[in-house]
Amino acid sequence: MNDKQTILAVDDEPKILETLRAYLEHAGYRVLCAHTGREAQNMLDNEQISFVLLDLMLPDISGELLCRRIRDGFYSGCRKNVPVIMITAKTDEQSIIHGLNMGADDYVTKPFSPRELTARIGAILRRSAQPEPAGTVSFSDLVIDCEKRTVLRSGEPVLLTGNEYRILVLLASRPGKIFTRDEITAHIGNDDSGSSDRSIDLHIKNLRKKLSDSPKEPKYIETVYGMGYRCIL
Repeated sequence: MNDKQTILAVDDEPKILETLRAYLEHAGYRVLCAHTGREAQNMLDNEQISFVLLDLMLPDISGELLCRRIRDGFYSGCRKNVPVIMITAKTDEQSIIHGLNMGADDYVTKPFSPRELTARIGAILRRSAQPEPAGTVSFSDLVIDCEKRTVLRSGEPVLLTGNEYRILVLLASRPGKIFTRDEITAHIGNDDSGSSDRSIDLHIKNLRKKLSDSPKEPKYIETVYGMGYRCIL
């Protein structure tokens, strides 16, 4: 079928690519596999890519560089905001945050469940197909332009990843309302809520850092222990 969404899987481990191809093709996707960064670049330039699964540790070009180039509009075969999930063997928080800062929407750590990853991809693609909110959202000294997908803090731009932006829009749209991790997970497009709590916490931590917001004396985002997060009224 010509209307199948195309997923590009980039990893230097053949067994991982074989497994991903089997699960994703069974789910109805067209799957392209690249073992190196150069192969991935060729596909990003010459194919219409709907989703990217990207290993960070490739033998030639780093996954971080590929992700940054995608976000900069370097490749003609995919849009700048194409969903990207990074696949990493690194489990330390700083490595994961670094990958998110390069523009990845989310991450999975090896070993991972192909079934859960397939479900997550489906949820993100469904979310991506929904219309974006219009207009602007203002909160404290933050101004979020939903059409341009930009965030200003005291007039200065704040560079956010896709999921950081979506979380901020969700929280700022209803100041004072407590959003559970499950609600935030559903909003950013991840059906696997049980395994994503750490991911949400890392997104919030990174978002606070970029907003210069202290969790001990928050100005924007407050942790409501045992419940979730909210923007402060």
